[in-house]
Formats: sequence, structure tokens, C-alpha cells
Amino acid sequence: MAETLPVLFVGAGPGHPDYLTVRAARELGQAQVLVYAGSLVHPACVALAPKGCELHDSASMDLEAIVGAMEAGWRAGKRVVRLHSGDPAIYGAIGEQVKLLQARGIPYAVVPGVSSFTAAAAALAAELTIPEVSQTIILTRGEGRTPVPALERLPGLAAHHATLCVFLSTALIAKICQDLLPEYGADCPCAVVFRATWKDQRILRTRLGQLEAAVAKEKLFKQAMLIIGWALDNQGAASKLYDAGFTHMYRKAEEG
Repeated sequence: MAETLPVLFVGAGPGHPDYLTVRAARELGQAQVLVYAGSLVHPACVALAPKGCELHDSASMDLEAIVGAMEAGWRAGKRVVRLHSGDPAIYGAIGEQVKLLQARGIPYAVVPGVSSFTAAAAALAAELTIPEVSQTIILTRGEGRTPVPALERLPGLAAHHATLCVFLSTALIAKICQDLLPEYGADCPCAVVFRATWKDQRILRTRLGQLEAAVAKEKLFKQAMLIIGWALDNQGAASKLYDAGFTHMYRKAEEG
């Protein structure tokens, strides 16, 4: 009996095809049905699908149509890839697709991808977890048409003083600044990375007090990652990992 192939949710990474994982590139190269978000996924990633692959741009499709295309391909015994930008686990909306696949008895699996928040940090050449400054990263989004649970709203998250990575939210920049300024203060460093890894990538570095005006001036209202936190100043202590006086299982501390 032939093996039943699962529908594969594959992370396309932040944009440029160089940021696809080896597994993601391999699966794209073998896809017979490819459902992808044309408004977000780089065309060069889609181009890795083989000649004759059945393509569905989900930008104009609703949930039922998306799952229907995957189901039809799977029932025809084809290799079905659902390609999501970034990592499917982070604002990928795969949960609702998975529920429908489960209800129809269709197996599925997930191939992770490079998230836009790590791509943005790389573009900034920044470490987001500086010793004695921030050891926590919070991934979140502003509250727009999609509600945010009360305990996860920005004013409450700001009280932790962690490094904040805010997805999909620069259009809400005025409210974000209003929510964060009381805890982080006007001098807190922040950055906006627009379309990380794409040819038209842009980077804006500023302070929280000037963030709203800077975003408006540069018109960075879509496909941008917002990072806020003192880690961006890289002014913390050195880690213990490479400290000559620190012993761990692979190295003894130097004496003297």
C-alpha cells in the first residue's frame, strides 16, 4: 500500500529564498499542489515549485476555499504544500485550517520557518537578550480588528520591561506608543524593520518618544517588525558563557 502523504504546512521564512530551510526548499521542489499567500510570500520561493505544479494564491481565497484546494489535492494522492510566510506557528492562522483537516480525516505536518522577528534582529545585527538588561522576548501584536486577551494587552506586557517584538502593528503606532511610554520611557531604543530580507528592506532606528513621528514620516505602515527594548543599545554586562573566571562542563575557570 502506498504511503499516505500528509498535507504539509511549510514556513517560507521572512522573504528572500536564501532564508528557506533546507527541508522547506526540498518540499517546495517536490510539491504537486502549492497553496501560498501571494501577498506575503516572495515570488522566488513560489518559483521553486516544479513545472506542472498546481498553484493556488490564497490571497483572494477564503478559509473553505483554501482547505478545499488542499483536500482535493490530497484526495488525488498528490503532494500538497501550504506555504506560509515566516514561521507557521506565529500568526500563521494554521490552527483554523488544521481543525478543518482534522474534521475531514486528512493528516498534516508542519515544517518550521525563520520568523520575521529573528530576521529583523539579524538585519539590526542585534542581540535581543542582553545579560542584566533583558532576558525575555515577548512576541505580540497591537489590538486592531483581531481582539487581544485582556491580560495580554500592551500596557500589562510593558510592565515586564522585556524586549518587545510587535508584529503586524505599525498602522496602530499611535496607540502602541501611548501604551508603552509610561513603562519604557521616551528614551527607550526601538527599531522598525520593513520587509526584512527583501530587496526593498528598510531599517529605522529611533527612540520611543520619536517613534510615532518617524514611522509616519517614513510611511512604514505595512509588513514591518517593531522591536522595543533597552537590549537594542547593547549596554549590558558580558555573559558568563565566555568569562575566563567561569567554570562549566567544558572549561575550567582560569586560576590566579
